[in-house]
Amino acid sequence: MVGALAHRNFRIVWFAALGSTIGTWMQQYAQSWLVYQLTSSNFYLGIDSFLGQLPILLLMLIGGVIADRHDRRRLLTTSQYIQAASAFALAVLVFTDTVTVWYIFLLSFISGCGQAFGGPAYQSLFPSLVPRRDLPSAIGLNSTQFNLSRAIGPAAGGAVLATIGMAWCFVLNGLSFFIVIIALVLLHLPKHMPAKTRQSIRNDLKTGLRYVRDHRLMLTLTVLGFVATFLAMPLITLMPSFATDVLGGVGTPETRLSMLMAFQGFGAITGALIVGSLGQFKRMGAAVLGVQIVLGLLLASFALSRTFELSLLLLFVCGMFYMAVFSISFSLLQLTVPDELRGRVISIYMVALRSGGPIGALVAGALADAFSAPTVMTINGLTLSLLAVTLLSLGRGSSLTKV
Repeated sequence: MVGALAHRNFRIVWFAALGSTIGTWMQQYAQSWLVYQLTSSNFYLGIDSFLGQLPILLLMLIGGVIADRHDRRRLLTTSQYIQAASAFALAVLVFTDTVTVWYIFLLSFISGCGQAFGGPAYQSLFPSLVPRRDLPSAIGLNSTQFNLSRAIGPAAGGAVLATIGMAWCFVLNGLSFFIVIIALVLLHLPKHMPAKTRQSIRNDLKTGLRYVRDHRLMLTLTVLGFVATFLAMPLITLMPSFATDVLGGVGTPETRLSMLMAFQGFGAITGALIVGSLGQFKRMGAAVLGVQIVLGLLLASFALSRTFELSLLLLFVCGMFYMAVFSISFSLLQLTVPDELRGRVISIYMVALRSGGPIGALVAGALADAFSAPTVMTINGLTLSLLAVTLLSLGRGSSLTKV
């Protein structure tokens, strides 16, 4: 697990990403609370999540082609400036008391544009930071920092909101992007050498899409990533509803929301550490499906719980299995894809992974207003388990069970 941290470049990026992602989760906590205060609507929470991820649907495939063509460090730096500007703009709107939900939607979309180009560049940078043998460790540690920040970020956001005000959550997030910018300057990387011959963006994109289509494992992982996030990620979007309308008990709704998000984050940290410590192992594909079955049952159990303490425990274990699904899947992808196609294949996978969440949030938000958040998440969890059971039952007919 510690293998990747032995490399200077990875250490610099890891600590910078941790600081920046803590800021991102602070903003997500404050922004979801702001949207819910302005609208009292699960559907509007879903719209905000959807618009933040929409640029990934529209632009990330192009971002993957560009990541294979251009200096990935420079692309990632530009994306940090875009996201920082969006965070500072939202802070100004809150400071001046001129914020509306429509401004929030617009800034979510702008920030998503930065992520659409920065995401493939960041993920494609990993093989330049560590040798191949340490890739599973790097992926596990990257998941760890993401989820450590997800545990710290909402708690820090709650403290900042309660003491100096909501706008400072957005200011601090804007400043956090400059940690990554400084880290990128400090990296020791080979000079980028552009390809001597270059096809059109369209042909490069077709090459990546054709590879995923014809490689059964890549296609299965991509489809599974979309389905898993479509059914599981709405839990994050609907969390304010659970904290306010479903679960009573400890403190205010704001306190319950930060505790729920933090416990899921701590569980995800644990799951990422476990998977990262395992490294590459036999039957990783079958393990993905087995973990997904348990994840679906945990989601349904959380939705049915009405005890706050039990809900915290279920969210902790749910976070473990949620991160295990995606850490193992992404390790399989990174270990399989050739480097010359890495940016494009990762961008295709990330489009599936990142689009499933907002589309699922949009659908789940609308259904939760019509029925209830617990009903929607119960159905989502059971469906997720059923799909994994179906794939496992295919046995040798499934490419995922062969690896």
